[in-house]
Amino acid sequence: MRRKGRLLVFEGVDNAGKTTLSTMLVEWLRQRGEDAVHFSFPGREPRTLGSHVYSLHHEPERFEVEALHPASRQIMHIAAHVEAIETQILPALAQGRQVILDRFWWSTFAYGLASGVGKRALSLLIKAEAEFWGNTKPEVLFYLTRDTANPGRRLSAAYENLCRHPLSDFPIQRIENNGSLEKAFDLICQKLVVPEKEYRATEADKRSNNQIPFVFTRLSPAKPTIVYDTYWQFAAERQAIFFRRFHGEPEPWTDDPILRQHKFTNAYRASDRVSQFLIKHVIYAGDQSVREVGFRTLLFKLFNKIETWQLLCHHVGEIRADEFSFRRYDAILSKASDEGQTLYSGAYIMPSGGPGNPGSKHKMHLRLLERLLRENVFERIADMKKMREGFDFLRTYPSFGDFLAYQYITDINYSNATDFSEREFVVPGPGARDGIKKCFADLGGLSEPDMIRLVADRQNEEFIRLGIPFQDLWGRELQYIDCQNLFCEVDKYSRVKHPDIAGLSGRTRIKQKFRYRPLGRLTYFYPPKWGINESIEQPNHVSEL
Repeated sequence: MRRKGRLLVFEGVDNAGKTTLSTMLVEWLRQRGEDAVHFSFPGREPRTLGSHVYSLHHEPERFEVEALHPASRQIMHIAAHVEAIETQILPALAQGRQVILDRFWWSTFAYGLASGVGKRALSLLIKAEAEFWGNTKPEVLFYLTRDTANPGRRLSAAYENLCRHPLSDFPIQRIENNGSLEKAFDLICQKLVVPEKEYRATEADKRSNNQIPFVFTRLSPAKPTIVYDTYWQFAAERQAIFFRRFHGEPEPWTDDPILRQHKFTNAYRASDRVSQFLIKHVIYAGDQSVREVGFRTLLFKLFNKIETWQLLCHHVGEIRADEFSFRRYDAILSKASDEGQTLYSGAYIMPSGGPGNPGSKHKMHLRLLERLLRENVFERIADMKKMREGFDFLRTYPSFGDFLAYQYITDINYSNATDFSEREFVVPGPGARDGIKKCFADLGGLSEPDMIRLVADRQNEEFIRLGIPFQDLWGRELQYIDCQNLFCEVDKYSRVKHPDIAGLSGRTRIKQKFRYRPLGRLTYFYPPKWGINESIEQPNHVSEL
């Protein structure tokens, strides 16, 4: 007979470390050859009821819901729990799999009570869920506490009382997560009666050669090199620099000599200076109709240079699609070009006008914009359901290759004109392909876009594996576009860090040096639909993105 699997539950208030430590346990169990699977309540797995409940809970405005009553919210959570219990968790346990669950009915009861839902109503909800669990109980529930979580007295008291709840008739282990992750993980493994030596690799093991001997990931058959670890170390340190500067800390912001001397983009594309200007002063400044937003976005991105946008604004005033004139814009840009002003950023390689488009490159792009407006391109993209459709549509126009079309559809998706999934597909640029080549000695039959998707999906596990703290963007994980950019940046970084590991281009030095130029007080603003602007405590110091 097949042995029934174990149910191991992690509970506690937000920021206590549940997700991080439960994921560590799953990866460690898999390393030992056990079939372990991770679930969370209400759940964020794609195409599940839990993912919709999670979205409705955190972003009700996306569903045109003004507000959710606290009781309604908990009822939705119970429905998502039942769906997962019946369709995923119990079947996995019956197959002998080890199920690690991030949150339990404890969260429903504690957060419901803290938000004002009556105790009797919550007890009825919990009893209803218990019917679906049947005789299945956690082998152990790890109750995580953390001093810095600061949940508030009411929520904290609710959790403490749950330890004595009549339905909590299973082993409960309190884990004080106030030190390092390794220390908390040690305690968890000790409670499971597991020797420490079985789950920890030594630093000597990790440094033994360029091929990584001990990884939590299931990258096989791809073969990572030492640059793969550098990829995550670079991402974490570059993001740490961003926050040190954000909080007004004095120079130097890092001990890494390469990052101190050379210029690199941020870990998150949307945090870079040009992207911030685009979001704040181009996309969300002015008429928010689809046609006007799309026109402003592509006009800016074709040049991708703040000074060119400011030049046009100075002479034209408000940039509007319904007032666009090729002759007027061409006169402004031609005069600036003749006077020696650079119109285009060096970030992208922009194609010239080509045989069928004589004259200056900017003339070709202005004519292209004229055509996009005439053919209602932006309105047609807004009616599309998939990011890939918008990408394919842009690809049909002159000068838009795969990489540029992907960058432009991403920029359009910063606006409210579209709401495409950012995890639908990805297109690596030349720099990213160089970085992937350095990170993997062999892709094992996977494609370059496959590798970008893989690292994005495994980001939390990789930071855990390396013991690297990573501060995300106010709750937003790295997206495909960010991981694509990071491959490009680690290509440059490894030219100095790992000069013996070659990429595709053969480049051996980093051209741009870092120069700090204070620009005055800056505020950070991201697409409102991401739901992170409310979490940002804006700096009040002089800084630069």
